[in-house]
Amino acid sequence: MARKKMAILGILLGTTAFIGCGQEISNNVIEVEMVSYKPEAVAAFEEIQNKFNESHDNIHLTINSPNEAMTILKTRFIKEDYPDIVAIGGDVNYSNFLDADLFMDVSDFEGVKNIKQSYLDMEKELEFTQHEGIYGLPYAANAAGILYNEDMFVEHGWEIPETWDEFIALCDTIEEEGIVPIYLGFKDTWTCLAPWNALAVGLTDSDVYNQVNKGNTTFEKEYKEVAEKMKMLLNYAEPNPYAYSYNDACTAFARGEAAMYTIGSYAVPQIKSVNPDMNINSFAFPANESKEDNVLNSGIDLNFAVMKESSEKKEAIYEVLSFLYEDETIQIYLDDQGGITCKEGNFKVPNEIGGMREYIEAGKVADFHDHHYPSEMSVDALIQTFLMDESDEAVETFLKRFDSEWERYNRDLIRKVKEYYKEEHNEEENDK
Repeated sequence: MARKKMAILGILLGTTAFIGCGQEISNNVIEVEMVSYKPEAVAAFEEIQNKFNESHDNIHLTINSPNEAMTILKTRFIKEDYPDIVAIGGDVNYSNFLDADLFMDVSDFEGVKNIKQSYLDMEKELEFTQHEGIYGLPYAANAAGILYNEDMFVEHGWEIPETWDEFIALCDTIEEEGIVPIYLGFKDTWTCLAPWNALAVGLTDSDVYNQVNKGNTTFEKEYKEVAEKMKMLLNYAEPNPYAYSYNDACTAFARGEAAMYTIGSYAVPQIKSVNPDMNINSFAFPANESKEDNVLNSGIDLNFAVMKESSEKKEAIYEVLSFLYEDETIQIYLDDQGGITCKEGNFKVPNEIGGMREYIEAGKVADFHDHHYPSEMSVDALIQTFLMDESDEAVETFLKRFDSEWERYNRDLIRKVKEYYKEEHNEEENDK
């Protein structure tokens, strides 16, 4: 029945039982299906798929990258029509799927030993409650901080700031020279999350959301400095940043209308499409008064998880994963999508994020906070509303609302987490 459902779905998605020039798939070939949530990477995945199939006679790989992949996946899961591998982000969707016991423990996959520990640790922090084993395989990551116009910095002799005070002083200097220091482009609410995340990783613990769920702290306490410094950015941005979209911001930065842009590495292709010759570099957001306390905001952009229902195909699936983690295969993906590999090795860091290299190489990275926010909470809109509030109570009002909304949309999770850790504590006490 499951095979029949998959066949029907294949027809609906435009896939058939034929590959290449109409060659029928042999009955003795093990079929492995991967669904990716990145339609923008369809060309890279098609190349990877074809290279794998050309080199394997006994396994046939199909990689689907549909629009609205997460909606499609959730629908398929409800119908118990599972792919073999899912390629999704390291975010709350992964957390929810893991919590639903959908993924297989892949601790025995040989490639795990070559994945950077910082990203494996990041993966574990996505778990609502602790799971023994490894259930997600980080593949590619993004980095977010500040992009800057390198030619403009060289021309004016501006130094890269390493502390918050140095950053503010730099913004003042740039403004005095008649140039907009930073572009924000907050019309699209999600763009508010870019500087928010980059500040938050430097000013809070990496597991702040877990600590809140346990009842050990509140966001009102932990996010106060983040909110205050986020507000300060408005003093150095384009007038009325809520009038300009992400595309507008990329275009303006590409045309030299601002010295810096608080966004992630994912914006570089968009900027380069406007000005291919632009020399872009970057640095980690200097959120703290000491450089040693600064952390690069880098999260898992692509992550592989194996469905538990596909355990009978484990050997074939591991062969696919081994191919995906070959250096040549990773490079195909990076050449198409950019970003950072999660695998150890001598991979080239793009020039545009060269200023972040020391943090990447040292593993001094922390996940995007919004990867842990429930989508229903619409934190991006909360932040935008807060930034538009010019009252003296804006910070306090925002933080209180953040806590109340968090509890509203995570009520069941909070109860589950507290029960889990209470039970764990009791077990530890009994073992003494």
